[in-house]
Amino acid sequence: MRRLRQRLREAMRRARGRRLSAVLKELQPLIRGWCAYFRLSEVKAVFQLLDQWLRRRLRAVLWRQWKRPETRRRRLQALGLSAERAWKSAVNGRGPWWNAGASHMNQAVPARRLHRLGLISFAEQHRRFATPS
Repeated sequence: MRRLRQRLREAMRRARGRRLSAVLKELQPLIRGWCAYFRLSEVKAVFQLLDQWLRRRLRAVLWRQWKRPETRRRRLQALGLSAERAWKSAVNGRGPWWNAGASHMNQAVPARRLHRLGLISFAEQHRRFATPS
């Protein structure tokens, strides 16, 4: 699991300046391959934890891409946050990892939005590979 996370981190380091959908497209073979390799595993909690970690990591990438507080405010507002909450979140002074786990980013960039952009779920892929055809 440590090596997988490291490979995902490396892929996301290359995410700076790229669309999130392009990064997600690059991650798909990694996720599918890992799930296919561990398809006989019966520990679904590990796959769910990986899903949570990856979604938070992707939100941190977005936070870094929105470099300035004004851009962050604008983007958060466009994604459905109120003007006041978006501004407070944009200027809170905390780092990308903290903000990626905060409620304002979870509300603005929910899992379903990431799935629409092309994120595939570890848990769902594992379920798909584990069930015999």
